[in-house]
Amino acid sequence: MKIEIRKLVAEEMGLLGELGAYVYGGSFGDGPDNIIATANEPDWTLCAFVDGKLASSFTSIPFTMRANGRAIPMAGVSTVGTQTEFRRRGLSRRIHTQAFAEMRNQGQTVASLWASQAAIYQRYGYAMVTAQRNYEIDSIDINFFDGNFGSGEVVRKSVEDGYDEAKALYIEFISDRMCYLHRAKPLWLQNVFEERPDDGPVHLAICYDANANANGYIAYTLRHSKVAHGSRPQGIEIRDFVWNSPDAYRSLWEWLRRHDLVGRIRYGSAPMDDPAPLLFTEPRLLHTTDREGLWMRVVDVPAALSSRAYIYEDEITIGLPEDSLTPWNKGNWQLHTTSEKAEAHPTKKSPDISLSINSLALLYTGYLSASRLASLGLLSGTPRALEKADRLFTTHHAPHCPDHF
Repeated sequence: MKIEIRKLVAEEMGLLGELGAYVYGGSFGDGPDNIIATANEPDWTLCAFVDGKLASSFTSIPFTMRANGRAIPMAGVSTVGTQTEFRRRGLSRRIHTQAFAEMRNQGQTVASLWASQAAIYQRYGYAMVTAQRNYEIDSIDINFFDGNFGSGEVVRKSVEDGYDEAKALYIEFISDRMCYLHRAKPLWLQNVFEERPDDGPVHLAICYDANANANGYIAYTLRHSKVAHGSRPQGIEIRDFVWNSPDAYRSLWEWLRRHDLVGRIRYGSAPMDDPAPLLFTEPRLLHTTDREGLWMRVVDVPAALSSRAYIYEDEITIGLPEDSLTPWNKGNWQLHTTSEKAEAHPTKKSPDISLSINSLALLYTGYLSASRLASLGLLSGTPRALEKADRLFTTHHAPHCPDHF
């Protein structure tokens, strides 16, 4: 059996589409020209051929991610799949091992993905670093406990007319956040503005303050016969919600409240620190549910630690055990941070904290603090070291990524 791991060429992208069509049960279309084949570039692929047949696929999309206020290169891992007859042979592990080395050489310090099955990716060093919060609320139940519905003027615009304003507002919104992606236009079109026949057209509602400055928006769809309700049968699906002031947040919810025929507003990608449960008169009427979000893997530990932004100045030594997929990460790393920059380098000093590569992703993003990880047995360190690490890895906001890829 001859195994070859390499990138596809343009003429082979149809093979990728066919493999993905079967592995994902047609989720992304059937046939060789589905979205898997057309939305990826040959240079993003790394595939395993067994005796000349495409057996296992992998793509790595070059993204830029916010890391607590700084832009870092991120590999967006997607289209991971293996033909049924070639499973349980270690092909995916071999591809990942080669892919991580290539990512490191290309300066991609972290890799992220949306996991089809968590068990697959935890063994490759990934950890879930965000969660998706889902709301479902009747428009009649949108009320703030203090009666403040905001003072902004909200104007509905077409995607074409409002795109530039929305993009500028999004850039401002994510500036100091963690795990949000820089959106090129294809990402806007694939996620926020994608036209889906059952949902109807996408609308933009842009909020303006008293000085006529845009300070927030929602992108959403509005459709009839979505709710079994005698007088409010319409449904709104929120695609994107950006607010750059508390008043804009309230004003945009008030805009949604005005839709008297809407019996259900669904927002399926709210961040975990979204303020609605703290502001609504009856937060239980949001019918909040949380589900799995983005998974991340640190590819190059010193580069990732050095490129992230930090709020406080401090110094800490981090110990990492053997990692067969990225052996260059093993060792002790001394991290020195200021509000302006950070530097991480190898050291012979004893570590202040020790943790696995999976747990490092949780700490790095601020999804879990060092103290919380220690309480779960996922990190070791003295109480003083835990206190230092808690403060050092503080983020401005909870990590979040609303964009699938």
